[in-house]
Amino acid sequence: MCLGGAFVGSLFSGWIADGIGRRRSFQLCALPMIIGAGMSATAKTLWGMLLGRLFVGTGMGLGPPVAALYVAEVSPPAVRGTFGGLTQIATCLGLMGALFIGIPAKQIVGWWRICFWVSVIPATVLALFMEVCAESPHWLFKRGRTIEAETELEKLLGGVHVKPAMTELSKSDRGDESDTIKLSELLYGCHSRVMFIGSTLFSLQQLSGINAVFYFSSAVFESFGVPSDLANTCVGICNLLGSIVAMILMDKLGRKVLLLGSFFGMAVAMGVQVIAASSFASGFVAMYLSVGGMLLFVMSFALGAGPVPCLLMSEILPSKIRAKAMAICLAVHWVINFFVGLLFLRLLEQIGPQLVYTTFGSFCLLAVIFVNKYVLETKGKSLQEIEIALLAQEAT
Repeated sequence: MCLGGAFVGSLFSGWIADGIGRRRSFQLCALPMIIGAGMSATAKTLWGMLLGRLFVGTGMGLGPPVAALYVAEVSPPAVRGTFGGLTQIATCLGLMGALFIGIPAKQIVGWWRICFWVSVIPATVLALFMEVCAESPHWLFKRGRTIEAETELEKLLGGVHVKPAMTELSKSDRGDESDTIKLSELLYGCHSRVMFIGSTLFSLQQLSGINAVFYFSSAVFESFGVPSDLANTCVGICNLLGSIVAMILMDKLGRKVLLLGSFFGMAVAMGVQVIAASSFASGFVAMYLSVGGMLLFVMSFALGAGPVPCLLMSEILPSKIRAKAMAICLAVHWVINFFVGLLFLRLLEQIGPQLVYTTFGSFCLLAVIFVNKYVLETKGKSLQEIEIALLAQEAT
């Protein structure tokens, strides 16, 4: 239900972000999270719980595309990758915080209700603090609100940099033309190539099996006698460490290098998992290979395949379609996330871990080939420079 809500929220996020702005979209996404958390915390029936999860999922789907747009549009080109990495670190800290808050649930009856109430706090903080944050100058300029765009640029960059930044913005089209973009134009028109790159990248990210690992890592660890709390902590730490390294390297090595290294590392990790599940390994060897392979997989993911796709898509999508195209690409992400989570355990039982992990590893290698062929490096370039480079690439 949560993932279904996320699909719906993501699908409409682009139209909302273009209609009311990035800042108000953040505040809007906090609303269903607060309502849904309250409904789940006070639920007396299963249906009450599910309805609450649907609301939370809607906010969860609306948030990430808006966050990616906002980071790309308010960040100076030289540190845009670092700021994008900070988003992933915040996600890791949120996941770890949720895991630690949930630890007493086994001992204290009804603690799960407290967990839901606690989740109201970050959503409320988001809604309140966005009131004092800057609006995206790109969005303001696109709406023809030039003076307001200059004011926000002065807040973000300082007065000295306003004129050069406005010159860069003027290279992109001005006005409300983005509102006239139709879905058919995104899927079949001149923007179909960049939509193909975005949708495929998000699809391969999910088909790598990352969320199957996140959802069911506890079960894998427990099968070897490792307590679930310890397992979740180890996965969270690896995710956080990988994200910190990615943040440091994003603007040094570039997005493409991190993606290639990340997907290749994930393929190697899945190879280790295949060996662990085979007859060649048994007892402690199988345990160390399986646990080590899973932690290597998570860390490799955090180095590139986790933080880069959202940032990269917000950079390479042309200004007039950025929000709506991002919404569709992330909707694809949520659909595949749903089916991988739904089918993983069933496939594990029916065809065995070796074949499942081999399939995930194959998708990781396919991602390496895809990134090498289609992904454009965006390190250190302004959004307008990237747009011009893509147009030149399409012309050839």
